[in-house]
Amino acid sequence: MLNSYSSADKVLLAVDCIIFGFDNDGLKILLIQRDFEPEKGKWSLIGGFLKRDEVLDAAATRILNTYTGLNDIYMEQLYAYSEIDRDPVERTISVSYFALINIENHNAELIQNYHAEWFPINDAPNLIFDHNEMVENAIKRLRYKTSIKPIGFELLPEKFTMRQLLELYEAILSKELDKRNFISKINSLEILNKLEEKDMQSSRKGSYLYTFNKEKYEEKLLNNFVLNL
Repeated sequence: MLNSYSSADKVLLAVDCIIFGFDNDGLKILLIQRDFEPEKGKWSLIGGFLKRDEVLDAAATRILNTYTGLNDIYMEQLYAYSEIDRDPVERTISVSYFALINIENHNAELIQNYHAEWFPINDAPNLIFDHNEMVENAIKRLRYKTSIKPIGFELLPEKFTMRQLLELYEAILSKELDKRNFISKINSLEILNKLEEKDMQSSRKGSYLYTFNKEKYEEKLLNNFVLNL
């Protein structure tokens, strides 16, 4: 049995992160311009290799923190990619994660130092290797989860208007939603705290601000509720 370890093929294990953000211009993705071969100068997902002393989630957390300066990021493991020739240098298997962050909170200077840039999701450049496929799969997962459960609050500021929440969901789902129906469904979940404070920039009367009630949301999850947008 011990001999089988020494004779087994050795492969690299990479972690690639699809990092989504949201601002007034819509849903965005954070990409990095490679400064090394292969594919130097081209755009790719942000990633790195698994270290001997870490598990996959720890590697993804380390990579996300390195490039954004943020901790406690919402992330989810997606798929493994193992095509033999996916990396022209070494036999490399990659595990993808998608992450949701508030663009306003990340370390802009840190991102600039790494030659990273935010792109609108519908106007992103072509990516290296199989990273385009990773992004497509991440978007599908994000849209599916958003259609049945209220996720994505990590993309919003701490205080937000109902209009901002609606625009976020429309950006993720890539379709227009009925405003009244959307507000009715969200309110029925009782996962938002309505504040007395208003955003006076949205209209003359102003729009009420809300915060996300994480405790109530977690209670709903235990009851397996479905949003059905």
